Amino acid sequence: MCLRVKFYPPDPAALKEEITRYLVFLQVKRDLYHGRLLCKTSDAALLAAYILQAEIGDYDPGKHPEGYSSKFQFFPKHSEKLERRIAEIHKTELIGQTPETSELNFLQKAQTLETYGVDPHPCKDVSGNPAFLAFTPFGFTVLQGNRRVHFLKWLEVTKLKFEAKTFHIYATQNEDRKIILTYFAPTPEACKHLWKCGVENQAFYKLEKSSQVRTVSSGNLFFKGSRFRYSGKVAKEVMEQSARIKRDPPEIHRAGMVPSRSCPSITHGPRLTSVPRTRRRAVHISIMEGLESLRDSAHSTPVRSVSHGDSFMSSRGHLEDSSEASTSGVISDETYSPSDSVLPTPVAEHGVELPSARHLNGSPCSIDEEKESEARALKEGVGCGGVKHAATGL
Repeated sequence: MCLRVKFYPPDPAALKEEITRYLVFLQVKRDLYHGRLLCKTSDAALLAAYILQAEIGDYDPGKHPEGYSSKFQFFPKHSEKLERRIAEIHKTELIGQTPETSELNFLQKAQTLETYGVDPHPCKDVSGNPAFLAFTPFGFTVLQGNRRVHFLKWLEVTKLKFEAKTFHIYATQNEDRKIILTYFAPTPEACKHLWKCGVENQAFYKLEKSSQVRTVSSGNLFFKGSRFRYSGKVAKEVMEQSARIKRDPPEIHRAGMVPSRSCPSITHGPRLTSVPRTRRRAVHISIMEGLESLRDSAHSTPVRSVSHGDSFMSSRGHLEDSSEASTSGVISDETYSPSDSVLPTPVAEHGVELPSARHLNGSPCSIDEEKESEARALKEGVGCGGVKHAATGL
């Protein structure tokens, strides 16, 4: 199980407790590392420098030799020029900043970026071009290539709807301009998941009170469709409740940037060999991605394991500029391509039935064998057991 931030704060500085800001800092730092938080090189260098300052403190020539910033991986890919710029900012512009100040500055910079807090869902437009549909604290956005081609505030979005693999977004701008965007998900199940995520985000950020939440239907007069209702507090209620907290600030145990085998690169290193196999490929993928996401969730920044010749961000090829895309929509010099392991939980095209037989390390076993294995695991201090469910928590 991998825990992560689900709803990002529109203004991290408004969070009352430092420990909450620190947890959001860890999540946004991981988004930067996974390629979710994609930005221009100048912004990336500043963000990475804030991370360095927060985790290793002021520059010390005796502790930090030439090229020290190149030993740590802040992004999916680095370049030597970017590493030099990160070190330059850390040496000259951030001297004296405490970890708390650096973390807050990092969050305040990150929240101004177009990809802050995005929950990317891979889709295709009506022309078959790949795109990422994303929900943010500020609205619905579409990322295509290295551009943000659409952005709709939550107040402008009037309806979210899906039919099979087709996802529709209805919006009204300037009271008289109506917009309908249509995209196609890989499977009907993925499309339904996309719709539910959109309904949740819109309710959380748009409504004033949780009592205003209503059950939403994807159907129409001739199609019954699905029904879904967001359950929980909305953003305004959460912030009001946070402001009323009265307790001594909890102690924060920050993780330093120490080279460790517990912090492998997301794109390098062997997969875990103890993952049970299954005859169902979709379930197998879910298990592997869940464990890999958990494996890469360490607090400290991973040590780099890529060559200096690699480019700043990985790219799958630039898409042609659409007529609606403008220069103001450019989010980076590289194509938006977040790590596959942090995309929404993969959904099988058809319902997945897990085999009823229990398994240990990929082999069928009886209940007695399972109990014996669990007993041995307890003695050895290593937990293992039968695999009954497989899911990736993002």
